[in-house]
Amino acid sequence: MDHHFILRVVAKMLMPPIMLYALYVQFHGDFGPGGGFQAGVIFAVAFILYALVFGLDSLRRVAPPAIVRAGVALGVLLYAGTGAYSFFKGKNYLDYSALADADHAVGGQHLGILLVEAGVGLTVASVMIAVFMAFAARAPEIKDTDW
Repeated sequence: MDHHFILRVVAKMLMPPIMLYALYVQFHGDFGPGGGFQAGVIFAVAFILYALVFGLDSLRRVAPPAIVRAGVALGVLLYAGTGAYSFFKGKNYLDYSALADADHAVGGQHLGILLVEAGVGLTVASVMIAVFMAFAARAPEIKDTDW
């Protein structure tokens, strides 16, 4: 695929806006459509596009499987840890008022939603990348002559 110069340049130009849009969807999820799941899928698309254009070995150098697995665990830990924190503060599981000061109850709601959505986004992106890596590793190699 070394002779697909235009495809490589366009892919490199598309990846930053895709990731930026994923961040927009992530942080705009509090106020409108979007959130962690949608942002995680969009973020993973940038990595999958990278792998489709530059190859699976290049993706493994950019996102090593150990880091991807750690992202899955960290996202779940962030989500569950937010709930456990509120539970140990004497509130219901995922009751975000436990994260707030007595004077700023709304701030706790925003912080709680931000943490939970960040955990969901990280988990979804990592799982999507891991699933792609697993399937791509077992796929037969496509030759340049197949284009």
